Amino acid sequence: MEQSIDQILPGLGFSSLIDFLLGFLLASIRLSAFFIAAPFFSASFIMIRVRVMMAFIVSIIVFSIQPQAIDTTSLTSAYGIFVIFKEIAIGATAGLILSIMFSAVSLAGEKIATSAGLSYAAQIDPISGVQTPIVSQILYLFLIMIFLTLDGHLTALRILIESYNLVPIGTLPLPSALIDGGMAASGSMFLNASIIMLPVVIIILLINVSIGIITRAAPQLNLFSFGFPMTMLGAFIILYLSISNFGYSFTDLVKSSLDHLMSTIERLSNG
Repeated sequence: MEQSIDQILPGLGFSSLIDFLLGFLLASIRLSAFFIAAPFFSASFIMIRVRVMMAFIVSIIVFSIQPQAIDTTSLTSAYGIFVIFKEIAIGATAGLILSIMFSAVSLAGEKIATSAGLSYAAQIDPISGVQTPIVSQILYLFLIMIFLTLDGHLTALRILIESYNLVPIGTLPLPSALIDGGMAASGSMFLNASIIMLPVVIIILLINVSIGIITRAAPQLNLFSFGFPMTMLGAFIILYLSISNFGYSFTDLVKSSLDHLMSTIERLSNG
């Protein structure tokens, strides 16, 4: 004899089960968008199944501590669709803020590689999936290692979980706060990239000036057989000697990125 859903799960009818699943789905939208856009979590070397599992586990935590803010029956209305898009916007913006600010390292690596004549040495980046210079890949992997060492991924998840208390699911913050957060992150990206690359680029420029003076004094020296090897060798030595300074710069970059993410979420709550 067939049993009804009430007999299989006492106290949980079919309508209650639908409301439960819709509430869980609504709580997982912001986290899923964050995992798609955030650095390290969106890396191509992390399987989609792993990302789905991480989003599912964190969504269970959020759904257990976050009260249901809106009626799930209104999800098919215009208000419900707007709430869904708002959740996607918050999660994607939070991930993109970290990705944009972390791109400062890739931008600095590209400029260093161009100045040192290493821009032709490029491979497929395992994180972004596009072809970038080797110098950018090494610096970005170094940044990701520092990000994980400082528990930045856990801090980012904590900030996103706290965003459910600051910006509940039912609230509708102003979109200008999201736009301002993204624009500020873009400005910080160029500033941080300049701070990281300027010391190395200036030294490489001085090396090129010295090589130009030498080749001017001794025209028999071929620029291609003498200048380029000296420039690349000097770039390798400078990068080796700058590892400790890069570590301090990347640590400050990770902390400032997380602080900027938190301030953007707070501005959303004020809006």
